[in-house]
Amino acid sequence: MRTARSLSIAVLAVVSLGVIQGSAVAACPLAALACSSAKSDDSSKNIVETAASVGKFKTLLAAAQAAGLADTLQGAGPFTVFAPTDEAFSKLPKGTVESLLKSENREKLAAILKYHVVPGKISLSKALEAGAGKTVLGPSLTIKFVDGRVQIGTASLLTADVAASNGTIHVIDSVLLPPAATEATASPAKARALIELAIERGVPLFNGKHHDACKAVYEVTSHALLNMPATVLKSDARDKLTSALTSIDGDSSARAQAWTLRHALDAVHADLAAAE
Repeated sequence: MRTARSLSIAVLAVVSLGVIQGSAVAACPLAALACSSAKSDDSSKNIVETAASVGKFKTLLAAAQAAGLADTLQGAGPFTVFAPTDEAFSKLPKGTVESLLKSENREKLAAILKYHVVPGKISLSKALEAGAGKTVLGPSLTIKFVDGRVQIGTASLLTADVAASNGTIHVIDSVLLPPAATEATASPAKARALIELAIERGVPLFNGKHHDACKAVYEVTSHALLNMPATVLKSDARDKLTSALTSIDGDSSARAQAWTLRHALDAVHADLAAAE
């Protein structure tokens, strides 16, 4: 079982280089969309009131209040909110939510929440047609089918088109963390350093038979690399990481999964070194 400790190690490996991204999860099947599309019977409620009435967004609402965004989301809008459930927040490493809710982390929390909001009232069908949505924070979220499934960034869609008086809510099952890497700060050298740090953390875990923890480090690192700009991580390298992440879904052994991801990271590291 992946422990909070293993996830914390993985996130620390990424944060130490100034790069972090959302957890990878399987997206909801296309066939399930018919039963996971909800139209509120009372769209007179605004986004905050609608979320509160559902009862599974307590953490999101507390975060919006702490970040000073609750009043905005009760305003005229319109807004489209990709709303992580309480369970989604619980997937974050232990202590992450508590830390973000502290007053000194208000700006960081606000940035994370703004990454979940797109201006306008956008239905799922329109979002899929567009293929992406520019968030209030600035970076865009991809909205697409992946292997017959709907994926919002790195999260999966749970429920679509929950109507509110000032916008729409789409429910997702993981928290989307905005990429900290930008064109100005990311570089092949930093990408290589990230891989080296992941391996430094992962090898002792693997050798100690903590295969789940090792896999967690490599998996989070792989997604962090995929969040880097195309100018840093070329298409061939992206394909290697994407292929590895896809293939581990079929592996029952955490040991095999860790090895698959390690081989991909080694190959990407070699590509980055050769390109410099």
